[in-house]
Amino acid sequence: MNMEKIAERWAAAALTGFMAAFASGAPSLHAQTKAKTEAARSAKKPSGASKKATAKFAARAAALLGAVPASKGEWGLLILDAESGETLYEQNADRYFVPASNMKLFSTALALAKLGPDYRFHTTLETRGTISEEGVLTGDVVLVGRGDPNLSNRKFPYELKEEFDGPPEKALAQLADALAAKGVKEISGDVVGDDSYFPRERYPNGWEIDDMVWEFGAAISSIVVDDNTVTLTLTPGELAGSSVQAALTPATPDFIVENDVVTSAADVKSDLTLIREPGANLVVVKGTLTARSTPRKLILAVEEPAQHAAAILKRMLEDRGIKVGGLARAQHSSATVRGEPTVLAEHVSVPLGDSVKLVNKISQNLHTEVLFRTAARQGGVWNTPDDLMKIPVDFYAAAGIAPGDVIQTDGSGLSRHDLITPRAVAALLGFAQKQPWFAVYYGSLPVAGVDGTLEDRMKNTPAAGRIHAKTGSVEHVRTLSGFAETASGRRLIFSFLSNNQGGRSHEAADALTGLCVAMIEEFDVSAPKRKSKQKQPR
Repeated sequence: MNMEKIAERWAAAALTGFMAAFASGAPSLHAQTKAKTEAARSAKKPSGASKKATAKFAARAAALLGAVPASKGEWGLLILDAESGETLYEQNADRYFVPASNMKLFSTALALAKLGPDYRFHTTLETRGTISEEGVLTGDVVLVGRGDPNLSNRKFPYELKEEFDGPPEKALAQLADALAAKGVKEISGDVVGDDSYFPRERYPNGWEIDDMVWEFGAAISSIVVDDNTVTLTLTPGELAGSSVQAALTPATPDFIVENDVVTSAADVKSDLTLIREPGANLVVVKGTLTARSTPRKLILAVEEPAQHAAAILKRMLEDRGIKVGGLARAQHSSATVRGEPTVLAEHVSVPLGDSVKLVNKISQNLHTEVLFRTAARQGGVWNTPDDLMKIPVDFYAAAGIAPGDVIQTDGSGLSRHDLITPRAVAALLGFAQKQPWFAVYYGSLPVAGVDGTLEDRMKNTPAAGRIHAKTGSVEHVRTLSGFAETASGRRLIFSFLSNNQGGRSHEAADALTGLCVAMIEEFDVSAPKRKSKQKQPR
């Protein structure tokens, strides 16, 4: 795959490939129609004061979406007054759309509702063996993962951008230090990565084969060390023809790098190709890097996270002078063993609210999948992926989402088999604002022109700082849903979903910006009030 194209696709999260998948079926047409009719009857209709604003917005929306190439795609739009529930504008609001990362709105709401913003993950080093007075641990040392997405060097809380401190395997280093501090000098058994807390399903239905190579498609596991990735850094030489140095961080046996990249003249543009077959540990990089140019970092996904974590931990223990007699290995299913293990060391995560903020601000796929499964795990272990996706159905019903309006095959929206309606999104957001965790949820959304995935969008427009929304992007899909705060203090709930977009990636995004500006300007009017339990974010 050409690396210049990867950079473009990564920036827009436009992904290609294939993977066999099966999505759960929708309810019958009769049931769907009945649900939509009931929803339409209960929806608040535009008041006389809003009709003029609606007409103006409709004209601007028609101009934006009627121009090529936006006109060649499909659009679903819904705008509500957040306090009264009044419908201000709708277009195809009950049609299905692939949501991309707008699915994260559903998964993070589920996690906050089921776990609470103060929930913390516990990752432990355990053994069923004994430690002698001489420091010999007879038995295995087991790293037990329970879904902490941030076994890394990230700094929290997230403020405007990601920040890091120390090596990427910092969390494992702290556990290794704790074990050494107990006086352990030798381990007779293996170092085990136990990710049995989640049933094994590395890649949900609808993820594509290209996804598996890169950071955004890292394999799912209840053990997540540095986002289940490694960084391949390519450093060009000073002169054309000189070798290019390749280095993996952290050092790991998961990858064997065949480096066929050479340094090109200073006036020759870099051109890289990376080849990696699914399931193989051989990575081949070919092409050129411009002399004296900035080193190129390629973030590669690990396919076996538990094995990867065990190998890193084993190396760290040995670096601390602890002799390991066995191997590094993974354990994907829990065995029935009498008695409780001894906890040797423990890592306690940041609060869930901090994790959710990171997820929505930067649109982190793997973290969303882990949060989704941790929330589901509170009700016990599921048997199949289909069973997993049935777990949030009751939550969606409680949120007022019509049956069949959400067809879900993953938590992050990377699956091309997810389907939602704009009305489902609006119902979810309306429900969320009445919940005690709303301030955390609202604060996790990117702000136009300020941070996250909206940092560089809508700057120097009336929408800057007033759109708090989740972006979504896979190939041919651009979505944006959330809240708008007008100059007069009116809050709007909106969902703008577009599919089948064939133009350049920026054109659909430009149309979304135009819709947001029109919404902020045209609906900045007084709205009829009603008694509401809406929670104001602080």
